[in-house]
Amino acid sequence: MQVSSLNEVKIYSLSCGKSLPEWLSDRKKRALQKKNVDVRRRIELIQDFEMPTVCTTIKVSKDGQYILATVVTFETLSDDYSKIVFLHNDRYIEFHSQSGFYYKTRIPKFGRDFSYHYPSCDLYFVGASSEVYRLNLEQGRYLNPLQTDAAENNVCDINSVHGLFATGTVEGRVECWDPRTRSRVGLLDCALSSVTADSEINSLPTISALKFNGALTMAVGTSTGQVLLYDLRSDKPLLVKDHQYGLPIKSVHFQDSLDLILSADSRIVKMWNKNSGKIFTSLEPEHDINDVCLYPNSGMLLTANETPKMGIYYIPVLGPAPRWCSFLDNLTEELEENPESTVYDDYKFVTKKDLENLGLTHLIGSPFLRAYMHGFFMDIRLYHKVKLMVNPFAYEEYRKDKIRQKIEETRAQRVQLKKLPKVNKELALKLIEEEEEKQKSTWKKKVKSLPNILTDDRFKVMFENPDFQVDEESEEFRLLNPLVSKISEKRKKKLRLLEQQELHEKEEEEEPEGKPSDAESSESSDDEKAWVEEVRKQRRLLQQEEKVKRQERLKEDQQTVLKPQFYEIKAGEEFRSFKDSATKQKLMNKTLEDRLKLEAKNGTLSVSDTTVGSKQLTFTLKRSEQQKKQQEAEKLHRQERKTLRRSAGHLKSRHGRGRPFH
Repeated sequence: MQVSSLNEVKIYSLSCGKSLPEWLSDRKKRALQKKNVDVRRRIELIQDFEMPTVCTTIKVSKDGQYILATVVTFETLSDDYSKIVFLHNDRYIEFHSQSGFYYKTRIPKFGRDFSYHYPSCDLYFVGASSEVYRLNLEQGRYLNPLQTDAAENNVCDINSVHGLFATGTVEGRVECWDPRTRSRVGLLDCALSSVTADSEINSLPTISALKFNGALTMAVGTSTGQVLLYDLRSDKPLLVKDHQYGLPIKSVHFQDSLDLILSADSRIVKMWNKNSGKIFTSLEPEHDINDVCLYPNSGMLLTANETPKMGIYYIPVLGPAPRWCSFLDNLTEELEENPESTVYDDYKFVTKKDLENLGLTHLIGSPFLRAYMHGFFMDIRLYHKVKLMVNPFAYEEYRKDKIRQKIEETRAQRVQLKKLPKVNKELALKLIEEEEEKQKSTWKKKVKSLPNILTDDRFKVMFENPDFQVDEESEEFRLLNPLVSKISEKRKKKLRLLEQQELHEKEEEEEPEGKPSDAESSESSDDEKAWVEEVRKQRRLLQQEEKVKRQERLKEDQQTVLKPQFYEIKAGEEFRSFKDSATKQKLMNKTLEDRLKLEAKNGTLSVSDTTVGSKQLTFTLKRSEQQKKQQEAEKLHRQERKTLRRSAGHLKSRHGRGRPFH
């Protein structure tokens, strides 16, 4: 018994490895069990459960008592194995009873799949023909076939709830028929819906698997490796799942207790949630898969492979073990104590972009790559070998990086100087001082300090790129930092001392001289009192500077001499106005700063400063000619009404009746 795990779901393989020969004596078997752990842990549930060559179809009887495996397609008509129908690849149909062969007949064209309609006792055969042949078992004769629009039909299924018959065509469509009226009631174009943004399709997706679940749910598998989940009330799929292998889907099954869908191609069996599409777990047998069967109401999974031996797997989370092998529940607890490694431990996960960089995109769909989620698993040895061929100097770069890391580690143990960056030196010095004060306070309080901006890689560009240099002459900086001049003097003095230390390459940092703590505290209190006065002073300075700038701009405007400009109209165009075309084109080519200056010059924009240093912009929208005419007409209308209006003061009521008019 071999144990593998994916997404914390354990899968126990009960058919891995070769079975012991029957001619071995009990003494030899006991000796092998003592020496070989695999032999000791091997469990052979079903004796001689293998075919002479290969197995293509595997199913479980409706009563759950029998497992049937054949090389052709078959269907059980009874609850047990007493009535079975086989579809051969030479167009023959064989009926077998409990005693053996019963009857044999033939269909006109080669068949590929068939289903049994229990209420009417009809067998529906699909194959290399556009017709669906119907054989009535009660009357013992063929009925009129159903004529589809497809050239050929691959698979079919009948809904056990309401009896709807569905067939999958080679054109990638699903046709649904009502057996009562023998008319088509629906058509789904699955080929178009299976193509997504992430999928690569090289051929027309045909229908290769079909399965109903309940009254309204249907799963469709395509030949290009997609599984589509449909609600029969809509022609759009609820979910599209891609196997990423590009291989035809062989079988689709539903697991109702966990809301799972089991879909299998020749390489992998995937179990995923039908509501979210999230992968629950997956299984990759050693040999190619032909068919998959889920044992009813249990956690046992059976596979028909390209090998004489069938695959038997037990997944406890899907359900309990069947009654005939209930001892597996106890054995799994013992095997969990010594779990084996997963199948992906020796594999490297690569994305499609990584494969393009390595030049391995041609391996997609081959045994060298195993599709998983949004990428692939490949052998780690193959990955290193190809990477070395693509970049032969990768080892030298890796070696240099390791040496550099070792040097940095040794340097970190020495006494380091405070090296300031090239950009924003004063800001860096301020952060260093704040960090030192924080460390002192946290040392007293015994609290772990938070990381600093200087050591955070997200802000390293702030101290490397000159575009992030703080402009101390800007209005915002001067208004938001009224005491920056006094604080900067102390910081600049300390900055000069640090620069001198860097030039002389001193290893020990000397503490710069400064004022005593009492003087600093008194100075800080004076700064708090003078804060309002400093803000007002900075405001007056800014207003004076702005006034000087306006006078200079006015002088420049007066000195400029306007020259006429001539424009040539293109052939076939009418001249409208320079204001509508040329002016707007110029404004679109100018920057936002130039447009704001032009608006302020025309009087449509007013700029005012706030108390915190930000600016407030007010726009006055220009009125169109139509609005101006309408405004003038309204003004004349009000004047005419005013001249024609008469006073109503002479109107009065009779004496003694009511109040006079006012």
